[in-house]
Amino acid sequence: MIRAKGRAAALGLLLAAFLSGCAVGPDFAAPEAPLDAGYAAGKPANITQSAPIAGGGAQKLVPGRDIPGEWWRLFRSKQISALVAEAVTNHPNIAAAEAALRQARETTEADAASFFPSATLTQSVARTQMTTAQFGGFSQSSSSSGSQGSSSSGATAILYTLHNSNVAVSFTPDVFGKTTRTVESDFAAAEYQRFQLEATYLALAANVVTAAIADSNYASQIKVTRDLIAAYQKQLDILQKRFELGAVSAADVVSEKALVAQAQATLPPLEKARAQTRNQLMAYLGRFPNDDKGEAIDIEHLHLPRDLPLSLPSNLVRQRPDVLSAEAQLHQASANVGVATANMLPQLTLTGNGGSQASNFAQLFLPQTSVYNLATQLSGQAFDAGRLFHQREAKLAALEQAEAQYRATVISAFQNVANALQAIKHDAETLRAQVAAEKAAAESLDISQAQYLAGSTTYPTVLNAAQTLLSVRLNRVQAQAARFSDTAALMQALGGGWWNRLDETPASLPKPTDLISTLPIAAAIRAEAEERSRAR
Repeated sequence: MIRAKGRAAALGLLLAAFLSGCAVGPDFAAPEAPLDAGYAAGKPANITQSAPIAGGGAQKLVPGRDIPGEWWRLFRSKQISALVAEAVTNHPNIAAAEAALRQARETTEADAASFFPSATLTQSVARTQMTTAQFGGFSQSSSSSGSQGSSSSGATAILYTLHNSNVAVSFTPDVFGKTTRTVESDFAAAEYQRFQLEATYLALAANVVTAAIADSNYASQIKVTRDLIAAYQKQLDILQKRFELGAVSAADVVSEKALVAQAQATLPPLEKARAQTRNQLMAYLGRFPNDDKGEAIDIEHLHLPRDLPLSLPSNLVRQRPDVLSAEAQLHQASANVGVATANMLPQLTLTGNGGSQASNFAQLFLPQTSVYNLATQLSGQAFDAGRLFHQREAKLAALEQAEAQYRATVISAFQNVANALQAIKHDAETLRAQVAAEKAAAESLDISQAQYLAGSTTYPTVLNAAQTLLSVRLNRVQAQAARFSDTAALMQALGGGWWNRLDETPASLPKPTDLISTLPIAAAIRAEAEERSRAR
């Protein structure tokens, strides 16, 4: 985080230098972090409950700890890391975000050129015919030689060549800061796209992780269901043989068949859900569904991080890409008010033309053939029926809208973190309870089966115990997967540690030119972007 602030310091100073002049409109200041904001009422517990199962360890929240840039490595899964790397490389949303960033930076550099004069070079050669009749004169002779010819009216035709070399220079001094505010708005738009890139990267990584966990969750549920169906089928075979011996009633056999059928009926929905989840995972990876190579993770082999970083509330607004994007939009709206204000004021334009004219190219650059003119123009709107005034009022309303949207984004950011923290706490409690419920359900089934064999209970009691075991075992698998998904959700809610990694590639950099790349604001933007790219 400190490194990111340092990289932007030079750009901020350069931008402030331009703004320190006579630039009308409000000077933007980044909103302060809300002082009274927090993640929960009272003091939340810093450690969760544990359960004696894979993914059931206790997790401890460590306030103020920084978030690793590649937070998904906390799960210690090479497969998850490989999937995230593939998604970032292949998904078109990343390429689109980088192209949008480059577009915004190119616009900034183009508008920054307005701080300098523009010059147009013209070189022309004209062959012209004139007659003396144009000037009221007539020739006394019907013939001529050299460059003169005769016309039927008796006028003399004159042919001549005119060489013209001219440089036109125009410059509009930024008297009231219109150019400054325009470039400031462009810079804010580029910052918005930069944080949109970070948000795209973060969302894609989190989606890949949660999709891989969901896929493993469905795979585990399918395995549990199939194992129980096999157990039910084995029990059915035993009952069938006992029925043939007359030891049990037909009703018991039919009830067991119904149990097997009910369990089998739960498989297709699970298999459908897993297939759709894998299709979604393939889309995140930038693949088509038929490119599924079967890569999968096993929840049993995932590592549940024991220590979880928890950013201080005062730092959250500087870490969340969506909050920083909203801040950039607020900055842009502020600068646009300055542009609209400057449009209401007079504009000074300096123009100059210099060159030479001669009938012979060899004389074109002699002192006596030089021509020039200089002009100054001051223009302003005399009457527009209130158009410029209302345009400025519209920009002020847009600024108020951006302020409200920023506050709403900050509130949502704190809500996301609070929800993730509550999920981590309560899902840990849920898993602990589900593990206990599964153990009790398994013992209950064993007891009911033994009692049935001893003739001390009816078979419906066995069926109820078996159905309960299937239900609680599936719930335990879901609760087990939720612990990992909650960890990913917390990392995403805290900003994903983008400040500790470098997500931009050369595709996001503006193309250099000999002159534009030397402009102060443009050069600062380029230097910051290239520094991130080189470090990557």
